[in-house]
Amino acid sequence: MQWTVGEVRITKFVEMETVGSTRFILPLASHEEIQKLPWLIPHFATDEGRLKMSIHSLVVETPSRRIIVDTGLGNDKQGRNVPTWNNRNTPFLEMMTAAGLAPDSIDTVLCTHLHVDHVGWNTRLNGGQWVPSFPKARYVFGKTEYDYWRDHSTEPDKAAVFNDSVKPIVDAGLAELIPSDHRLCEEISMIPTPGHSPGHMSVLIRSRGEQALLAGDAAHHPCQMAHLDWCSTVDSDPQQSAGTRRELFSRFADTPTLVIGGHFSGGHIRRDGDAFRFVALDETQS
Repeated sequence: MQWTVGEVRITKFVEMETVGSTRFILPLASHEEIQKLPWLIPHFATDEGRLKMSIHSLVVETPSRRIIVDTGLGNDKQGRNVPTWNNRNTPFLEMMTAAGLAPDSIDTVLCTHLHVDHVGWNTRLNGGQWVPSFPKARYVFGKTEYDYWRDHSTEPDKAAVFNDSVKPIVDAGLAELIPSDHRLCEEISMIPTPGHSPGHMSVLIRSRGEQALLAGDAAHHPCQMAHLDWCSTVDSDPQQSAGTRRELFSRFADTPTLVIGGHFSGGHIRRDGDAFRFVALDETQS
């Protein structure tokens, strides 16, 4: 799927799609509660109230840069606490190449945060070693985020992610640590959106009077627009996460801003009473 924002083109590459698994990510999003939000159906939930989500990467092409935002799960990884995330073997990089966006044409890898499902394709296994998947790119990590996981990846699953998908990039001299409000280029700047993780950042794209927000995991699913207090089980600071959502959604609600989540596709935020709802873009407009 593709979108255009002024002179910027955004292309989504889906690595995995899921239906359900609500209780693992958003335990308050029961089927009954989701069915009370009919605007979620059919784009973001089934008639039965099961959530639709995806793990995907977004390639952002500006007149001067070719950037991949978040890199999914990756192949051949071990030590993940979700069984289906281990030993994966998918043609993700080949899919990019077939679309004319070969890995060696990417000049920037930008991670909104350093969780397992956003850093996996930072590296690939080559001769028993983890090497950068995008060898000609600078890898941009938030400094707050990087410092936190460098010092706190003590649990086995966290250590596995850091050691196979983050540390090899630093060791290769390809990492660039940025403040959470960094401006990457003329069209792209970062917005601090902490709560899901300590240094989580969202991406603001502006070009020729149009704009888009790549929200990352500030919200895992549009149902959190209606229920700002529905927090993910893996939010580092649930109270901060909820506050970040209110602030972020308030800023972009009722504007023509294209919003794309880290696990849901494009649409627009609308105010709805004391909270918000999400209006999906018709796929014919993408």
